Amino acid sequence: MTELADVAVIGAGVVGLGVARALARAGREVFVLESERFVGFHASSRNSEVIHAGIYYPPGSLKARLCVEGKRALYGYCTEQGVAHARIGKLIVATSEEEVPALGRLKANADASGVTDLVVLSQAEVRELEPEVSCVRGLFSPSTGIIDSHALMAALRRDAEAAGAQIALATPVLSGRVCPEGIELVAGLGEPFTARFRLVVNCAGPWAQKVARRIEGVPPACVPPQHFAKGHYFVMAGRVPFRHLVYPVPVPGGLGTHLTLDLAGQARFGPDVQWTDRVEYSFDESRAPAFYQAIRRYYPGLPDGALAPGFTGVRAKIAPAGAPAPDFQIQGPADHGVPGLVNLYGIESPGLTSVLALAEHVRRVAGC
Repeated sequence: MTELADVAVIGAGVVGLGVARALARAGREVFVLESERFVGFHASSRNSEVIHAGIYYPPGSLKARLCVEGKRALYGYCTEQGVAHARIGKLIVATSEEEVPALGRLKANADASGVTDLVVLSQAEVRELEPEVSCVRGLFSPSTGIIDSHALMAALRRDAEAAGAQIALATPVLSGRVCPEGIELVAGLGEPFTARFRLVVNCAGPWAQKVARRIEGVPPACVPPQHFAKGHYFVMAGRVPFRHLVYPVPVPGGLGTHLTLDLAGQARFGPDVQWTDRVEYSFDESRAPAFYQAIRRYYPGLPDGALAPGFTGVRAKIAPAGAPAPDFQIQGPADHGVPGLVNLYGIESPGLTSVLALAEHVRRVAGC
């Protein structure tokens, strides 16, 4: 008979590492199974590295609650652990009078979610903050920041391992089945092993649905659809004349082509949204003209030829193009009827910001 182990966390992205840390610190014996040879190889390493304030999400949703809670916890954790970050603030700008009402709606939404520090700015006040930004009015978020996502993952991994968690890289989950005494998983390359676990937490990100479907006994009707949205980021060489993040008013399907800064001061513009049927990271340079057009609405001084290809990322979506953005789905036994299983679906932005609060939520759903 296969020996019964305690906890398997599937996936070692930022969320999987955060969950492993929370469960290990709660006294559970945790094994992390990661299909890649590195932690955080996919979405956790291919994003804007922004600490979000919690402005955009429906009040009361998991995204709103966990973002606001997670932001506070993350700033404290970064300070405590020496993770590089900066609370530099963000401007959301209306570039026409027609867009001004959207700023009011964003502020009301943020207020309802507990984000009460947003400041409405006139055109002149925006100019004082960012002379190169062109707009008619702005909204300033002082609690938005940036973070070194790799350093964050290193700290979460260090904490998890210090609490006894073990991380197995290059160990994909190949199949599984629900058993009376736990969940049996077959994992590994070359000579796969079989193990049974009292608790399995599926944090496989873009592959969470695929992993769930590989576990015999998980009701298919409980597994949401799987969609992928690819985003391109262009970069600008050298330092740019900005000290804050700059976002346009949101557009259907995303937050628009915005300007973010990394901790070295380099500018990233993006992401755009390209719906796709798979996870791949090729870069389409022909998208540059659309970037110039979008960016020049709020940064008309962007020089010709200033943008260079940066990188791409892929977001895990559970709703198709054109549909309203759904909430995080964190399914426990009460949702799918399988004891000892928690599935996380659609954990895109603000997953990185929310990681510590999200991990605690998963711990409670798992009954730990």
